[in-house]
Amino acid sequence: MDHIKLGYAPTRRSIFSAPDAVKYRGLTADRLRELGIDFVDITDINEEGLLYDDEGMYKIAEKFKREKIDGLFLPHCNFGTEFECARLAKELGVPVLLWGPLDERPDENGVRLRDTQCGLFATGKVLRRFRVPFTYMTNCRLNDPVFERGLRDFMAVCNVVKKFRNIRILQISTRPYEFWTTMCNEGELLERFNIQLTPIPMPELTDEVKKAKEEGTEVAKVIEYCRQNMIIDIKDNELENVAALKVAMKNLITKYGCQAGAIQCWNQLQCELGIMPCAANSLLNEEGIPVVCETDIHGAITALMVEAAGMGDTRSFFADWTIRHPDIENGELLQHCGPWPISVARETPKITYPLAFSHPGAITAEAKHGEVTLARFDGDNGEYSLLLGNAKGVDGPKGMGTYLWVEVENIKRLEAKIVEGPYIHHCVGIHKDVVPVLYEACKYIGVKPDLYDPIEEDVKAYLRGE
Repeated sequence: MDHIKLGYAPTRRSIFSAPDAVKYRGLTADRLRELGIDFVDITDINEEGLLYDDEGMYKIAEKFKREKIDGLFLPHCNFGTEFECARLAKELGVPVLLWGPLDERPDENGVRLRDTQCGLFATGKVLRRFRVPFTYMTNCRLNDPVFERGLRDFMAVCNVVKKFRNIRILQISTRPYEFWTTMCNEGELLERFNIQLTPIPMPELTDEVKKAKEEGTEVAKVIEYCRQNMIIDIKDNELENVAALKVAMKNLITKYGCQAGAIQCWNQLQCELGIMPCAANSLLNEEGIPVVCETDIHGAITALMVEAAGMGDTRSFFADWTIRHPDIENGELLQHCGPWPISVARETPKITYPLAFSHPGAITAEAKHGEVTLARFDGDNGEYSLLLGNAKGVDGPKGMGTYLWVEVENIKRLEAKIVEGPYIHHCVGIHKDVVPVLYEACKYIGVKPDLYDPIEEDVKAYLRGE
């Protein structure tokens, strides 16, 4: 799984019980350790290990920057000092989690020790004044299930934001001429989101393939892996080319410091190598390095976001929306020539010939059923959004390539969303419900969440801890 480190900055205000605040800072830290969460504490900043003044705030900010935290956790151990929380959050520029332990019953004299909820109301308002986006985890007890769920969801949000702000994609050749849908604005992606592209020409890839075959060792390992995990329905020399292409793409992705790739999968590649790249893409996808088809940069961005939302422990798959299900009213076929990772398959994958091309090197396998999240980052005319929602795998006619029949709530509504844009016929799926995480992450990255079903209130309710 991907690793996330939180900055732990519990806060108090002087007019409420300092001893009780110290007590709850310790109890909360103990709970974080019990849950196995990596966090940076501030016990070295002052005797209480709490945030409450400017002197401490600047020291905490310096420490958290040095430790390269991915998110800021602000437990209100009593009312809290709202302006110091906002100053610290503004200084760090990372996702912020606002929470406080549920207040106890007042004593027999009416005395209250903490007024945590009231402090959360105050901090939320001041964070808005500072224009700092934040995530709110409902006022609850440390052992309530919603505490752990909220923390882990927040860490997944941090992971999406961290990945999104540091994306570099290897673009292998131009987009196919016919695919005007996959054009993107490279300058705008860089200026608005710091998303970087590393374009290379097709000969650089084919030269790397030749080097991989000459060296031989890594190629042999890939061939053996394929023979052990797939049914091979292509010639030995064609399988060698598949393996060499996989090794070459990984070498180039590593060389240029990229996290994903987008390849012009046809037609020039077939003239050079005599194979489709689908199976090679699949092998990289299985390793958590998304490589998408038809030079779809926005598709590669989506894959990185979706896998980050799943904390890197579940592989995604890059698909076409293709045709309606012949028997299920709200059914749809998700399919591509054969680039899906083998862990997605419900059967032993076969390396063979794809549906629409005469060259070998694609995988055929139906994907596992079950609940899936479907998403698509896209934009045009200067506006970017993230289409997202849920579906479930269903039975349907046998297909070619990698495929999954899915059922959604309303296919006509979804179809209209895609046609009317800014989306295209490509999406990314994952066998995990990451809709709330992606929805929440959008507030930090300047992208509009666009739910294809009217479930926004349900998503907000989940995020509130209901």
